[in-house]
Amino acid sequence: MPELPEVEVSCLGIRPHLAGQMLRHVVVRQRQLRWPVPDEVMALKDEPIQAVSRRAKYLLIELAEGSVLLHLGMSGHLKVLPQGTPAGKHDHVDFVLGSGQLLRLNDTRRFGAVLWQSVGEAHALLSQLGPEPLTEAFNTELLWQQCQKRGSAMKLVLMDNKVVVGVGNIYANEALFKAGILPTRPAKSLSVTECERLVQEVKQTLAQAIAQGGTTLRDFSQSDGKPGYFKQELLVYGRGAQPCVRCGELLQEIRLGQRSTVFCQSCQL
Repeated sequence: MPELPEVEVSCLGIRPHLAGQMLRHVVVRQRQLRWPVPDEVMALKDEPIQAVSRRAKYLLIELAEGSVLLHLGMSGHLKVLPQGTPAGKHDHVDFVLGSGQLLRLNDTRRFGAVLWQSVGEAHALLSQLGPEPLTEAFNTELLWQQCQKRGSAMKLVLMDNKVVVGVGNIYANEALFKAGILPTRPAKSLSVTECERLVQEVKQTLAQAIAQGGTTLRDFSQSDGKPGYFKQELLVYGRGAQPCVRCGELLQEIRLGQRSTVFCQSCQL
């Protein structure tokens, strides 16, 4: 499933095509995605699109009365196309624009979602989320306070969306390695200094991934619109039993929270 940087790049890709446009109407060919497409979305007509943004791994198309929430799930992708482009088997939802284009959601496995959030309300899926990792709200004091409450493995705490959103498996592995912290360490054992180092590495790792994706981003009207994972030099993720890039010791790989977890027993304490 795409992680936060890939979703952010999707947001950057579709924003120029949608922001400031008129949403003429929505075509729903398959209502039953992960959850049914709500009536509010199906009834949208002639609504100015005020902005396109991201919260955690959700894309938000912001309108006067509320926002359409898009989640790509495991197989969903978006593409900007000319109106009248024939729909394929898995092209489930079209957002028809005043520009003569449309934003099309294709989702083979139907694990994605199209939802509605009214103005002044927080959708249940967003209401309990922690801060965005690239904002000042995610800082050393917040992480340290959250860690003091938890004896579970640090990697699991870092991937808890109530603590901070969007730090998925790949980037949790990478940030913990760069910070020199074992993923299995009890969270409450971390010092303030270690929390400060980890916050810095989370921010840097995610920012680098977004920047890398941005430099290779193709126009969403010319590409398949699927964010995927950026091709990058990962230091530990996917490299179990290979030499550590720092010390040469073989990297260890375990299952933690049912996810692959790779680390260096020598470099991470």
